[in-house]
Amino acid sequence: MAMSIFSSVLLLLFLSCAIISTPVTSSKQDNDYLISSRIISHPAVEKQSHLRFYWHDIHSGPNPTNVRVAQAPETNKSSTFFGVVNIIDDPLTTGPDVNSKLVGRAQGIIAGAGLYKLEYLVAWNLVFNDGKYNGSTIAILGRSEVFTPVREMPIVGGSGLFRFARGYVLARTYSHDLVTRDAVVEYNVFVNHY
Repeated sequence: MAMSIFSSVLLLLFLSCAIISTPVTSSKQDNDYLISSRIISHPAVEKQSHLRFYWHDIHSGPNPTNVRVAQAPETNKSSTFFGVVNIIDDPLTTGPDVNSKLVGRAQGIIAGAGLYKLEYLVAWNLVFNDGKYNGSTIAILGRSEVFTPVREMPIVGGSGLFRFARGYVLARTYSHDLVTRDAVVEYNVFVNHY
């Protein structure tokens, strides 16, 4: 009896392995867009880099870096700018002074997504133009609640030296002018990459 149960379990195990290892085939028509498929092993070790710089969001003056491009019919009645869409091309510098060394730009979209709080959907690239990261980007897609002391946003990808990037950004407001809406934000970027 025990041998019979053992034999049955062994047979089931064998059949399961056979089914799992059977290759799936399809006609050429089903995957004619697939160029290649292979198991990837990274020759380099994944590392985490911590970058710190300052993001300058400029609404005022002759050369704003944050401009409104669209809004919902009710946006001007909203205390949270719900429905507004802005495009940014903000400088990233090594210090809080806008004239400190430029290391890149934040380029993308900010949309008013909070009906009851000042919250934005952010979708932008940190585009580096200095040193070994010149030409590389880090992609951010997330939520930013403006009056939270520290905002965390996810890194969803990158290019160049940050290809296959993942991680997070911690943003802290350094200064904010309530009249002009100009802001300086300290960014601490923790990015995993190869």
